Amino acid sequence: MSDPDFLDSYWRDPHAALNHVRENTPVREVTFEGGPTWLVTRYADVRSGLADPRLAKDWRASLPPFERASAPPGLPAPLSHMLTSLDPPDHTRVRKLVSHAFTARRLARLRPRVEAFTDDLLAELPTGEPVDLVGRFAIRLPMEIICELIGVPELDQEDFAHWSMVLMDECPEPLLIEASKRLSDYLEELVEARRRVPDDALLSELIAASEDGERMSDVEIVAMAMALLIAGHETSAVFLTNSVRALLADPAARARLGSPETAGPLIEELLRWLSPALNASSRFATEDLAIGGVSIPRGASVTLSVGAANRDPDRFPDPDTLEPERDTTGNLAFGHGIHRCLGAALVRLEAEVALPALFGKFPRMRAAAGDEELTYRRSVHVHAPRTFPVVLDP
Repeated sequence: MSDPDFLDSYWRDPHAALNHVRENTPVREVTFEGGPTWLVTRYADVRSGLADPRLAKDWRASLPPFERASAPPGLPAPLSHMLTSLDPPDHTRVRKLVSHAFTARRLARLRPRVEAFTDDLLAELPTGEPVDLVGRFAIRLPMEIICELIGVPELDQEDFAHWSMVLMDECPEPLLIEASKRLSDYLEELVEARRRVPDDALLSELIAASEDGERMSDVEIVAMAMALLIAGHETSAVFLTNSVRALLADPAARARLGSPETAGPLIEELLRWLSPALNASSRFATEDLAIGGVSIPRGASVTLSVGAANRDPDRFPDPDTLEPERDTTGNLAFGHGIHRCLGAALVRLEAEVALPALFGKFPRMRAAAGDEELTYRRSVHVHAPRTFPVVLDP
């Protein structure tokens, strides 16, 4: 980023910068890695923007009708076919096909697998010496679950973790293109393999649905698998890592993990306080409009900051304090409107299982490095350390 409010300190403490912007220039133009964008930070403006049909996900919607058909997408395929890049009616059609994978009934059936994976991963962790909680636990658990849900072979998961981190972080464009191509090439081959020999996972279901006339192309299937793989483990991995860091510093909050009745509200407050996705992906103004009294021209990029919105004191009193008994109704951790995160219930499920199990097995766990010693990811979308060393049983 090239902006006085978003210097290197932003990567370490993004909320300080976001709070300052919200309090002083709540709608302002900034320059992120992808170029200039209007950053929106107040709760009311962000929530309204998330549901505003004038803010499209496909930049071509901002063009005059006679230019749209010939204009190239802003991203190469299959990235341009992800749900996060689609508007109705395509978004409605594709989301409907995949939404059944995240029903309450299906996730209830998945809980025993989450519990089993959690127990296996915890049993593998060494005690008495520093261990990276990010690489050994926070990434591996959601990666195992989302790969099983979609139907991705276990042996390929390390590559997926690397490719998705490149696609989420501020990396040079050649690296982004390479990661996207390698991931899409692999998934294209996997789609062909599942077409020949289907299984009972989601990828095979999407292929079957497309063959039954539900109008989902191969590139859309690959794009959906790519989006689910990236979002399905990134959001949980970031949330688990930052939740552990927060709870290590707050014994009273940590004690609430001992009961499901108190653990649930704690996790909801952690979601508000940490906001696993700090900023929603870009939208584009389809007409001249005003947000928070600021004029936004047609075609401009708009970034809605759910992290800033969730710490807006006009919506949540004393927002920078972790308060487990707070009423978190309306928090925007998973967005709002038609693009609300499909995997919200899965993130909650993984946290409900993983956090009590981790602290229950290792009640004396402590951080092996201070915040100043950690290296943080350079990502507009998420805030997290690259590694987080802990000693599990000192």
